[in-house]
Amino acid sequence: MSTRRDLGQRMLAALAGPRYGRRAEIVSGVRLGVHTRSFRELPRKAGTDEVDTIIQAMAECGVHECELFAPQVEARFGGDHGAAHHGTMSAMSPQMMRRELRKWRLRTPLDHFRAIGHRFRKAGITVYAYNYSPDPSFTDEEIDRGFGMAKALGAEIITASTTLDMAKRIAPFAEHHQMAVAMHGEIGTPAGFAAVTAMSKFFKVHLDVGHFTAGHFDAVEYIRQHHAEITNLLLSDRRKNQGDDLPWGRDDAPIREVLLLLKREAWPIRAYVEHEYPGARDPIEEVKKCIAYAKQVLL
Repeated sequence: MSTRRDLGQRMLAALAGPRYGRRAEIVSGVRLGVHTRSFRELPRKAGTDEVDTIIQAMAECGVHECELFAPQVEARFGGDHGAAHHGTMSAMSPQMMRRELRKWRLRTPLDHFRAIGHRFRKAGITVYAYNYSPDPSFTDEEIDRGFGMAKALGAEIITASTTLDMAKRIAPFAEHHQMAVAMHGEIGTPAGFAAVTAMSKFFKVHLDVGHFTAGHFDAVEYIRQHHAEITNLLLSDRRKNQGDDLPWGRDDAPIREVLLLLKREAWPIRAYVEHEYPGARDPIEEVKKCIAYAKQVLL
């Protein structure tokens, strides 16, 4: 794991280098990016928040497009994520923490998210998707607020790890805001994707290649048949079971074949690294390895 000193040195190097002005990484026609949850274990330097940490990590990795994980820009109330300047309330019960988070979501001005979006753009980073995942504890007001947050950030779409029952609740808000919501989570099977895309023209597919493979489904064939419904991919490697993610190239997920398919067909589907495999010492170095792997395949 990176130390605060290591991360501080990387911050200075990133700020001094030319990468902040670069555009999205497009390799042989394929747009590469990262899910910011990949950096969830990085320490924050004193006086900064998690947004700074993400920006600096992406600069270090040479990545300029992302799917932004909502908990990394929300307040935390006793959890293990969130912006440092909001503080924690670890003595609160789970029910109280949930109520406080709901109040924070509904009361925080959208200018808070506009400012975050500006910080990413100033760093040369595109927030393509806002990963905001309603569950049964969400009120309708919270679901609606997610669309406002996403638009304020400058995101084109929302991604959501959720269920078919929740998708039914989300549908009218997607229609009202005229904004695409790309689904995965429990929906992430061919049958689940078919059911959800039939609900609304604004519902799309957010395909996790590793998880899809773990469920014994063929990601390459699914992408070939349903590419028009897919907004972006999460690239991870897993065996054909429900085990943990592992370093790329060691398991059954057809990452190489998927990347070559996107290159060959030139479909406008983003391909984002999601680093989740356990035991890795440094998330930045692991994301770098994944990006290098993808580039080697595509070039």
